[in-house]
Amino acid sequence: MASKANHTDQEFLEYLVKSIVDHPDDVVVDRKVDEMGVLLSLKVNLQDMGQVVGRQGATAKAIRSLLRIVGIKNNARVNLKIEEPEGSTHVPRERQDREQSS
Repeated sequence: MASKANHTDQEFLEYLVKSIVDHPDDVVVDRKVDEMGVLLSLKVNLQDMGQVVGRQGATAKAIRSLLRIVGIKNNARVNLKIEEPEGSTHVPRERQDREQSS
């Protein structure tokens, strides 16, 4: 399991995301370690969500793939959670499906 002192994954994610967004000062990465591995929670400016997620989630998928590689190098399982920013009007897919079937 990853050492709590090894924050390479967190630093990598911050560097990567700050490089692609328009509001790098708003990027916040929280890191938690438990029995499941490392969980990185990413918060960005509402206006930057599209850049982080990408078309059909392609950018988010690529970021997760890179984090998996960083994790393997450090003998850790790294997961990414992209948190919805305050004021977001995005409706999660599960809720859309429920509303459409009603």
